[in-house]
Order: sequence, then structure tokens, then C-alpha cells
Amino acid sequence: MAPVTTLTKETSARMFGGESTFFTHRSEACDCDMTFSVFLPPLARDADRPVLYWLSGLTCTAENFTVKAGAQRYAAQHGLILVAPDTSPRGGDVANDEGYDLGQGAGFYVNATNDPWAAHFHMYDYIVDELSEAVAANFPANMARQGIFGHSMGGHGALTLALKNPGRYSSVSAFAPIVAPTQCPWGEKALGAYLGDDRAAWEAHDATCLVADAEERLPILIDQGSADDFLEEQLKPQLFASACNKARHPLELRMQEGYDHSYYFIASFIEDHIRHHAGALNR
Repeated sequence: MAPVTTLTKETSARMFGGESTFFTHRSEACDCDMTFSVFLPPLARDADRPVLYWLSGLTCTAENFTVKAGAQRYAAQHGLILVAPDTSPRGGDVANDEGYDLGQGAGFYVNATNDPWAAHFHMYDYIVDELSEAVAANFPANMARQGIFGHSMGGHGALTLALKNPGRYSSVSAFAPIVAPTQCPWGEKALGAYLGDDRAAWEAHDATCLVADAEERLPILIDQGSADDFLEEQLKPQLFASACNKARHPLELRMQEGYDHSYYFIASFIEDHIRHHAGALNR
């Protein structure tokens, strides 16, 4: 795959002494145009800075986190570049589903092998390889210092990408992640559609399965709201906590009383997560 070097700048805004910009580009991995946002902190004017990727949840675009989370204030303070990609390929020729939890807006950060999804839904390759190549080629980024975090489906993505790529990421965290997609309706629907009936292929994208044999012991921070409507049926953080405990993998799981699944929840604790990543990325 050739490195991405050509980005089209869409919109830009000054924030906290830095700049937040949306870009589009042609993705070879997804065979369509993709969108992502980048926040460059003030310190990026003088030196290469660590990169922190945010992976959003179901139905989101690159815009949700960029506009709602309030992360740029803290990224500016700690000198981190923030990168927020879209959650899936999109377009008129890209397969879709009537449900919000499959198809466009619901890429699940895997490489689909089943039709009709296999033509475009290669979000794993897009995030791990193509997007990082675009960042390295176009921004003052220290690619030896990369972190990753996300929300819900994106929390699933952050955990699994970090666990599956030891040495690539220096930090990882999540808000209300889907930690066991092989054991919840969202995951069973998406992984079955994208990867077929082979449950071993599903387990290769399940953080609760992966942590048992993790080659690297990156400390994990998870925040989960106690009033989250999806807590019991879809999220099941206790399964991941049990797996981490058994594997002796460092995990801080914080149950936040009264908080739901929304960006109100994310904005309330985003400073803690930025600080968690900065501690590793600026070391």
C-alpha cells in the first residue's frame, strides 16, 4: 500500500492556541474517500509531538468527538496531536444496512471478509496502517509515541488494536467499551456479518479473549457510567475485568455513578484520559 500524501483540507478552526482541521483523502484500504480531523497543539509549531488517536462509536463520524468532547484544551496543555477518523467507509457504492449497528457508521475496526462488506470495510488496515502513514507524511508527528482511545464500538477498537499490535501504541484507554463483542448482540451481529460464522475469527477481535495472551502489558484505563442503558446487555465490563485479573494485566476500571453513554459522560472525564496518555507519551 502506497503512503498517503495527498490530503484535501476541508475546514479549520483556531482552538487553544492550536488548530483543528478536517481532511478528506482517497483511501486505498477502504476504496473510498475517508474523512478525519487533526488537532495540532501549539507545541507542534516547534517540534514533532506524540499522536493520540480517538476511535468513535456507532453512528458517529469524525465530527462527534472533535466538536463535543472538549479534548483539545487538554491536548494543547500536554502537547498531543489528536487524530479522529470516521467510523466506517461511506458513499453511494458502499454497502449499508437498515440498522444503525451494521454498515456505514458501524465499521467495528475489523477487515471484513464476507460480501458485500469485503469490498470496502477494512477499518483495521485503515487505522493501523493507512491513517498512521497519512499522519506521518503530513504532520509534525513523533510516530514513536502513539496512543489510542475510544468510546463504545471505538473503545472496542482501541483495546483490540492495542492488544493486537504490541509496540505500536504507548498508551490505551476507553470510555464504555464493547469489551466482549463475541458475547453481546452488537458484536455478534457485526462480527457475524463482516467475518462469517467462524467464531475463532471473531475472538481475534475481542479484547476479553485477547488480553489472556497479550505480549505487552500496557496499563488500561476504562471509565464506565453506571446509568448507561447499554451496560448490562452490550458492554459487560465485568467480563474484561475478570480476564485482566486472571492474566494479571493492569486495568483501572472506574464505574462513574449516574453517568450515561453520551458525550456528556465523555466530556466529564476526558481530561483524566488525556492525562493518562500524556503520562506515557511524554515520558
